[in-house]
Amino acid sequence: MFFKMHKYLLFTILLLVSLTGKAQELNCRVQVLTPSIQGTNKQVFQTLQTAIYEFMNNTKWTNDQFAVEERIECSITINITEQLSTDEFKGTLQVQSSRPAFNSSYNSTLLNVFDDQFRFRYLEFQAMEFNENTHISNLTSVLAFYAYTIIGMDYDSFGKRAGQPYFLKAQKVVNNAQNDNAATGWKAFEGNQNRYWLNENLLNPNFRPLRDCTYAYHRKGLDLMSNQVETGRAAIMEAIINLRSVHNKQPNSYLMQMFFAAKSDEIVNIFKKELPVNKTSLLEVLKIIDPANTTKYEGMMRAE
Repeated sequence: MFFKMHKYLLFTILLLVSLTGKAQELNCRVQVLTPSIQGTNKQVFQTLQTAIYEFMNNTKWTNDQFAVEERIECSITINITEQLSTDEFKGTLQVQSSRPAFNSSYNSTLLNVFDDQFRFRYLEFQAMEFNENTHISNLTSVLAFYAYTIIGMDYDSFGKRAGQPYFLKAQKVVNNAQNDNAATGWKAFEGNQNRYWLNENLLNPNFRPLRDCTYAYHRKGLDLMSNQVETGRAAIMEAIINLRSVHNKQPNSYLMQMFFAAKSDEIVNIFKKELPVNKTSLLEVLKIIDPANTTKYEGMMRAE
């Protein structure tokens, strides 16, 4: 009897250890802000924040196994600007994600996107349901779209175009959501900077060099800089210069703007100690492909 009980306890302990050693893909911080909403029960927004947190972090988005420390760091900040009815809201999202640089404590921003076409329905304590084969609610479709995009971007940074399966899953979410006439941000004609165009760019062959840049920048560049600074920096410079081909085909594209929204400050920090002749060559390219941050890059030239 004692032996059987001992075996049962040992099995239970091993099971608990195995469960606590594995995790879902995302470590997503969620914040729901309502500075413009007056005269309503604010508790519903705290409940919403908790529900989104659990949805993002407890859903199994891939078939891969993640250790707790391998989860993808990301955040979603929702600013609800208008309450349209008892259960309908309008607002914006800021979505960010990052990945660690090898052998360092530094996290590099991968995704930094602002979504101003967010409209959804939510009743307090309602279930957060999602099915990748159908559009159940705009709230969970938007969250799932960004979950797949975050994962795809992360995978692209570790393996060349390794995020393709998750961008295709995000495309499926886009296609399903287009039948919801009340939802915005899913259609090509609703502006040139929305979920449709983000996904279209990521899957468009014209942007493969940018996705290849994401891989080379991080895996061949940033991951080497803890002990091979010059080699890593040279790989990053080459990856950025190769983006000229994307600019030539698709100038001022949404995906290129997003890349530099995430990377411009980091680029300045990486190259501020580079040799002036190399910085000059890089600056000439950056002024063409990312003119919005020219002043920032010119400041890089003055740094030593």
